[in-house]
Amino acid sequence: MTSLNARILIVDDEPMLRRTMSDRMKFWDCTTEEASTGEEALEMLGKKSYDLVLLDIKMPGISGLEVLSTMRERKDMTDVVVLTAHASVEAAVEAIQNGAVDFLLKPADFELVKNTVSRVLESRRLARAHDALREQYALNEPFVIGESPKMKTLVEGARRAAQSKATILLRGESGSGKGVIAEYVHRESTRSKGPFVYVNCVALSDELIESTLFGHERGAFTGAVARKTGRFEAANSGTAFLDEIGDISPRLQAKLLHFLETGEFERVGGTRTLCVDCRIVAATNRDLETAVREGKFREDLLYRLNVIGLEVPPLRDRGQDIASLAEFFLARFATELKRPDIKIAPETHAIMSAYCWPGNVRQLKNAMERMVVMAPDNILTPDLLPPEVMRGEEPMAPPIFDGDGLLPLRDAELAFRKQHFRRALAMTDGNQTKAAALLGIQRSSLNRQMKELCLRDDEPAG
Repeated sequence: MTSLNARILIVDDEPMLRRTMSDRMKFWDCTTEEASTGEEALEMLGKKSYDLVLLDIKMPGISGLEVLSTMRERKDMTDVVVLTAHASVEAAVEAIQNGAVDFLLKPADFELVKNTVSRVLESRRLARAHDALREQYALNEPFVIGESPKMKTLVEGARRAAQSKATILLRGESGSGKGVIAEYVHRESTRSKGPFVYVNCVALSDELIESTLFGHERGAFTGAVARKTGRFEAANSGTAFLDEIGDISPRLQAKLLHFLETGEFERVGGTRTLCVDCRIVAATNRDLETAVREGKFREDLLYRLNVIGLEVPPLRDRGQDIASLAEFFLARFATELKRPDIKIAPETHAIMSAYCWPGNVRQLKNAMERMVVMAPDNILTPDLLPPEVMRGEEPMAPPIFDGDGLLPLRDAELAFRKQHFRRALAMTDGNQTKAAALLGIQRSSLNRQMKELCLRDDEPAG
């Protein structure tokens, strides 16, 4: 079960829906409160703070749209996901124009609810992390945290790429820090005084993503009551960061390709050709070459995006950086929670440095936040670590099955040995002498066994 750990206000005039949604949220470790009317919701929002509001659009009395409007008038920036029984893009567009971040159709599919709420909460947390990094940069402290050889190589490549006008494609696992590298490129470029505009390409539907990127004219569709400029226009003279680019539809791929080739586009519902000057940095955790072969991604668009390609390594391949990242997040959360004297115990550091972190930097950040919140005193001891870190769980166990049967014992032993060696090499950033010491064998023995296993010292763990 995924823990969302948030305070959520559920606003709906249907008691059964509120109760069912509340029970499910509590199962995901959320604290919930309920309101049956818009008036009651506004009163509760005036007295307490929430991480998220789930808000029905159509209710007796004050509607959900009126609640949204009042919240924005009050400068209440709590994220809102609207609930609607009407499968209309127009209603969703109107709600999002009034400040909602997403919408869900009733009756709600709980897996979709969970994924949507998780994504919205994570976006908010990442926004706070970006704010902290911006403040750190302004103080002339290191902007990208990492002293491992792989991170030094990446940062140097990003610095060089920043000096050009070329489009950049960042590849890497989810949570590995692609957004931080994208902002580093912007900060190091000649466009640093211009805007840095973030677009999550999987957060909205196809129609809303098109409107978000390119803008729309008044009357382009029902609910488009005024002209809206898109994110590309907002990024003029700056950088547009397109996160999860591998998830956009073929139709949008064609329109994006045209923009990359010409710098020109039309707003949705418009006929006037507009031209903007913005640098594109895209990111994906997908294998786009495979997507091209499967006909899911345009080959010509891949070439346009991948003028300069940079790989962001997973955290398990940059073990030297775990301690410094943990200290960075500790400082941030200690400041937020007004606990300036809190420290990480040496044995806690040792366990964290030995863990593989399948969720990468994002998982480490969440673990540090949890520890600072839960710590009874000013020392973060190992018992405060999440259970999966304490157990040292791997993201993927060595394969022991072959079709319907077990692998032969020797093959299973080889699979385990290969994965164990990979992890040792990842934790020591490919240093065979240190890896051999970690494994308790001679370097000559490690080198011989690596050859037997056809294993390179730069081969990723996992």
